Amino acid sequence: MRARPAVRLLRLGRLAYAESLAAQERCVGRQRAGPGPGPGPGAAGWLLLSEPAGPVYTRGLRGGPDPAGEERRLRALGAEFRRAARGGLLTFHGPGQLLAYPVLDLRRLGLSLRAYVGALEAAALGLCRRLGLPAARALPPPYTGVWLRGRKLCAVG
Repeated sequence: MRARPAVRLLRLGRLAYAESLAAQERCVGRQRAGPGPGPGPGAAGWLLLSEPAGPVYTRGLRGGPDPAGEERRLRALGAEFRRAARGGLLTFHGPGQLLAYPVLDLRRLGLSLRAYVGALEAAALGLCRRLGLPAARALPPPYTGVWLRGRKLCAVG
């Protein structure tokens, strides 16, 4: 059996959202540049791990327009609000959460996007089982994530 290419792990620590996003964008730029400034020999990309330095809400491309001053309301609560250039609706990121941002060449890994998202969910479900937590997938595709007792435990997207 052929070994899959590894990823380079970057532990960023506790960062402001803008710093974490800048690190992601640098990795994406290097990945797109092709051979040379990439993650290293045999690596298929990066996995960036960080913890938000403060509360931040992101609204993805599927989030649509700001409903009834939602951005203003969240900022008044002391949270940062950012538009994100990826899919998804409104997502909360806060201190104590582990954020994992993979930057990968899925073709090199031989995976479709749907298969990759399924693998992420399966990994989260496997961890829940190992910890003795009764986790279940939220809904069939196109919905993603892992839920625990009606609350989202793991967001994907």
